[in-house]
Amino acid sequence: MLTKTDNLTLDINLETQQKSTETQDIIPVETSKLKAFFELLKFRLSALVVFSSAIGYALGVEQITDWTKFAIFCFSSFIITGAANTLNQVIEKEYDKNMKRTKARPLPTGVISRTEGIIFAVILAIIGGVLLVVFVNVFTAALGLLSLFLYAFVYTPSKRISSFSVFIGAFPGAFPPLIGWVAATGEISQFALILFAIQFIWQFPHFWAIAWLGDEDYVKAGFKMLPSGGKTLRTSIQILTYTLFLLPIGLMPYVNGMAGGVSAIIIFICGLLFLIPAWLLVRKGDNKSALILMFSSFFYLPIVQLALLFDKL
Repeated sequence: MLTKTDNLTLDINLETQQKSTETQDIIPVETSKLKAFFELLKFRLSALVVFSSAIGYALGVEQITDWTKFAIFCFSSFIITGAANTLNQVIEKEYDKNMKRTKARPLPTGVISRTEGIIFAVILAIIGGVLLVVFVNVFTAALGLLSLFLYAFVYTPSKRISSFSVFIGAFPGAFPPLIGWVAATGEISQFALILFAIQFIWQFPHFWAIAWLGDEDYVKAGFKMLPSGGKTLRTSIQILTYTLFLLPIGLMPYVNGMAGGVSAIIIFICGLLFLIPAWLLVRKGDNKSALILMFSSFFYLPIVQLALLFDKL
């Protein structure tokens, strides 16, 4: 039996829920749609791609003089990356429903339909490609759209076939500084290939650390991201091996006379520090070590790229 106090509490709760519902009804559907489309871009990931692209551009010129061209290049890089991210989510819509970190995305929840996602991605890709052709150069546009194709239509479906998908995905993932260099110079040079190589190798410890932490979720969705049978000693040794490769590759700009001693020292120290969590993962094989490795990877690449840039300046 309800007391008067219980009835009063019930009335207050019902009134609060009603007001909450009324408030939600006031929010325009268009606003939630726009927010959902923005979420499809994966802003932080796309911004990191633009950062690497901008570094490649800045390293390719003595000094940035045409800021309009540079701004258009960065904007185009952002929306093409956003298109690739959107297509990735369109393809993985049903699988994302099975993972905790992705089930609330706009496509799995039905806020955005698969058709709307495809149209959105195509529009972004066309705008980005046209802007690059008109204001930058055709070579840059071709590389940008090739990167989109490899990421969305080669890497994405391969994730459910084999852990070799990480190797496939490392190619479009390493394109940004190379594309930035081409945008600035119109050609691929030895330095551009070294920038590509550094980012290519960096992705293995970076992404495998993330895959280690989310292994249960990935397995549940049918994604095969970790090599050597998952969270095993062999996998951690592979991660350590790729991290070791960054030491000699990071010194290649200095060895080839493309950068000075200051950046070489910074890059080498960063490489040694990056090895510590990779070695901890081999010894302990736990999520804490993988988490430290993941955060270390977030610092390694931008510090290396900024060191090269400031050394040039």
